[in-house]
Amino acid sequence: MNYYVYIVKNSAGKIYVGQTYDISKRMAEHNELGKGFTSKFRPWKLIYSEIFLSRKEAMAREKYLKTGTGRDWIKNNVKDG
Repeated sequence: MNYYVYIVKNSAGKIYVGQTYDISKRMAEHNELGKGFTSKFRPWKLIYSEIFLSRKEAMAREKYLKTGTGRDWIKNNVKDG
């Protein structure tokens, strides 16, 4: 099973980084279900994703992208980031 790290952005410019094994399902959850941070700032658009062979790798990458250095990486390397 593949795992994905993804970055979504809303029309106000807020960015959210997450990881999942099913991006389509996760995007539907962000945009349709009322839970957590992303429920307050809908709708979300997928702007970037990476594929990993293990959840451990995906979680490590997600953690990095949520750091200050990771946020800088997003700004410099992701279109619309």
